[in-house]
Amino acid sequence: MHIIDDILIEEDIIHSFFACDLEKCKGACCTFPGEYGAPLLNEEISIIESFLENVKEFLSSRAIEIINSSGFYRGGTNHYTTQCIDKRDCVFVYYDNVIAKCALEKAYLAKKTNWRKPLSCHLFPIRIKKYSQIHLHYEKIPECLPGIVKGTINNQHLIISLNEALIIAFGEDWTNKVKALLNQT
Repeated sequence: MHIIDDILIEEDIIHSFFACDLEKCKGACCTFPGEYGAPLLNEEISIIESFLENVKEFLSSRAIEIINSSGFYRGGTNHYTTQCIDKRDCVFVYYDNVIAKCALEKAYLAKKTNWRKPLSCHLFPIRIKKYSQIHLHYEKIPECLPGIVKGTINNQHLIISLNEALIIAFGEDWTNKVKALLNQT
């Protein structure tokens, strides 16, 4: 375990190799079975609300139906998540052939918004746990094995793969301190 600026970082985050491989995983992280979708920060609710209409053009009619009838999120303060479609796909999923992708990110890439996607999605497979302090946890799931293989083959560490997301979450100085740990091991 490492501590940088009062944030706990699991050892596996520093030493693991990872590079998302959508061609092989098919966007599994966006389609996990269950009641709850992606975790949302409190402030992300109003951010998404501000451009939701711009995202709808990339969504299925079923997703739009759910958003119009039940909203795009559920839960309460500090416990928000996206809605799911039929207890599976995040309500913001669209399919590019057989690959599940994020309509929020598609809107961002199409310059229809200035915000990419929820931090929990951007950081995955790292999860933020809040106890008495922030704790970064590497959530290892079988669906991400192709990303581990690709990262190992390309010699790309998890923290390098998630550099942009880490900067968004914790700032460039903090992220550089974490990356410096790579040189110490």
